[in-house]
Amino acid sequence: MDDGQIIIKSHVEPTSPEGNYILQVEGIHTYIGQFHILENVSFQVPENSITVLLGRNGAGKTTTLRSIMGLANVREGNIVFNNENIARRRPYHIASLGIGYVPEHRAIFRDLTVEENLRIAERKRGDLANRLGFILDLFPDLKRLYKLGGGRLSGGQQQMLAIARALVPENRLLLIDEPSEGLAPVIIEAMIHAIQQLSANSTTVLLVEQNFRMASQLAEDYVIIEEGQAVLSGKMADLVKDTATIHRYLGAA
Repeated sequence: MDDGQIIIKSHVEPTSPEGNYILQVEGIHTYIGQFHILENVSFQVPENSITVLLGRNGAGKTTTLRSIMGLANVREGNIVFNNENIARRRPYHIASLGIGYVPEHRAIFRDLTVEENLRIAERKRGDLANRLGFILDLFPDLKRLYKLGGGRLSGGQQQMLAIARALVPENRLLLIDEPSEGLAPVIIEAMIHAIQQLSANSTTVLLVEQNFRMASQLAEDYVIIEEGQAVLSGKMADLVKDTATIHRYLGAA
């Protein structure tokens, strides 16, 4: 989890403007209270792809997702989604444009059933009916647990439900924070499959992920956040071969 108290000094320029990008983050500066968390962060997310934000704990990854979603104080810069600048918009307006957000720590209503958790995630009446088949195909466990309280689910099942809630409205972009946190390897494999299926069904995914193995299996593109800056970005296929960069920025072997 990002601690928020980071002072930053440099940045990288965004990648080439050529290409079909659903999201462009352009030189954003984000504050939490008096602390300048993100400084001049820029990167782009190709449409119908999976992009991962990588970096050590406290680097600013969660704050980046929260900035996109309008949950953090972006004082400067632009966030362009589907050719519309959404920087400094209200979170409910950003959500209404087709962006779903799955925060860390499995944000579900533990006292409500799986069905009730999904139903209250509707943006408009009929969303759940239209999407339920897709959601239950993606997460078969939720079908047999449909009438069970959220608090009685395992950690992996709660994570499935958290993602499923964000799928009830038909979002074009899904922001997911630490989907593998605390999950057993077999559940991580199921999560990888589910996120790949989302991408195959025209949902662009931007996720934060500490598990480099999972990130490297999932993502086509990466952005490394270091001390509140986007310091490096590119193709995941190139990064997995660059052990020096992995060790420098992620501490992984």
